Order: sequence, then C-alpha cells, then structure tokens
Amino acid sequence: MNSPSSSRFATPNDLTIYRSINALAESFNGLYKTELIYHEGPWKSADDVEWATLAYVDWSNNRRLHGEIDMMPPAEFEERHYRQTTAA
Repeated sequence: MNSPSSSRFATPNDLTIYRSINALAESFNGLYKTELIYHEGPWKSADDVEWATLAYVDWSNNRRLHGEIDMMPPAEFEERHYRQTTAA
C-alpha cells in the first residue's frame, strides 16, 4: 500500500521551491569552489580540504558581509530576525 505522500505527484509550487533551493545550493557551491578550492589548492589531503571547508563555512556564516541582507553576516541577520519576531 502506498502512502499518500509517495503516490502524490509534484505540483508546480513544489517544483518552484525545489528549483529555488537548487539554485541557492548551486550558487553557494560555485562560490565555495572559486573562493576556496581553486584559489587555495592544490590540496595535500582530503583532511586539509575538510578543515578548510569548516573554516570557510564558519567565515561565510559569521563574518562575510552579504549585500542582500544589509551588509551583515547571515548569522547576525538571522539573530536579528528572531529577536524581532519573538519580541513582537
């Protein structure tokens, strides 16, 4: 017996959401490769790439200024958002 979710066809809205998420992931992946992998390579080991990736994600979330969100890091923007929504 199929569950309702497994037999349901994707709606146009589902596809729009998927495409938006996919575009965001592809954009981040492109920046990651350009700014870290290609710029800082060649890499000696997978461990070196893993540690560099952790540092890159930390920088990207906590220190990188993002022009679409008032030139602030994403973590700061998210913190501000939740502070404003819980205070209301």
